[in-house]
Amino acid sequence: MIWNKPDKNKEMKKKMKGRKKYIGAIDVGGTKIAAALFTLSGKAVFRSRAMIAEAGGQEAVEQIISLQFQLEAEAKRRDGRLIGTGLCVPGVVNPKTGLAWAPNVRGWKDFPLVSKLRNKIRAPVSVISDRTAYVLGEAWKGSARGKKNVIYLAVGTGIGAGIMADGLVIHGQGDLAGAAGWMALNREFKKEYKELGCFEWEASGGALSRKARILVESHPDIFSERTATGNESGTESRMTAIERICLAARRREAIALKLVEEIQDYLAMGVANLVSILNPEVVVLGGGLFQSADLFFDPVKEKFKLWAQPLASKSVSIVLSALGQEAALYGCARAALEEHFRKNL
Repeated sequence: MIWNKPDKNKEMKKKMKGRKKYIGAIDVGGTKIAAALFTLSGKAVFRSRAMIAEAGGQEAVEQIISLQFQLEAEAKRRDGRLIGTGLCVPGVVNPKTGLAWAPNVRGWKDFPLVSKLRNKIRAPVSVISDRTAYVLGEAWKGSARGKKNVIYLAVGTGIGAGIMADGLVIHGQGDLAGAAGWMALNREFKKEYKELGCFEWEASGGALSRKARILVESHPDIFSERTATGNESGTESRMTAIERICLAARRREAIALKLVEEIQDYLAMGVANLVSILNPEVVVLGGGLFQSADLFFDPVKEKFKLWAQPLASKSVSIVLSALGQEAALYGCARAALEEHFRKNL
């Protein structure tokens, strides 16, 4: 979704025309808001980050506005001008109403984000979902650079997918395309699926954390700090349950391996379904879970072939994100840049 308040001052436009152009990017997450200023070639020249206001709602909007003004000031300081900004939210932006649904930001359920920003920001702003930003970023400057059929599967606290087909991002009716966490991968329906979806409940980073805590608490002898690290001093390093499970799995501890392999299998099925349905050139795997590449990326890269359409599985490349946490910022910048080019052809 894009808006642009027209500048009626022709003399100002004439003065601005020769100045260097920059693109802004703002990534709103569940706990932080990050911003960056980019050249049109995709080089980040300024970055800023802040914790999101706990109250969410209008306070989060004010943070976005403040970052937008900061980006405008940074462009001006470099003797340039900001020609547009891409903003992504961790959820859905209805393209017809401008309402945002971001469950990790307090108060952002059917929240009139676009209208609230439009009242304060003059520059063109493109508002997109984080899923869209991820796939745009990786296709522009990341692991899928130059590809036109791309899926970005983000596996962090939740699960979502950015989908690009023939160079166009797929949004669906109401911007809900890519809600991959809701894929049905288990014949048994559990009541928890109603809130999060089967795939997300069973295989996200949040799922691993939940299952790991249960396992650690029920087998303290196997997953004690001393057993996990070999630390005989008894000094606690405050390892998380996930860290203990991963260490135990690398030691080939059977009970830990079973849990890790369960997550692997769900991830492999999810990737296979996406590959079979969409026939992408590249699937980019990103999010916190894949930081443990030996336990999750490498096995999933092999296991998905069992489930996927054979020809599609042979032609696709499964790769790790090259941009990591900055994929969304690059994608926001790309969205703003594409909108600028569309308006100035």
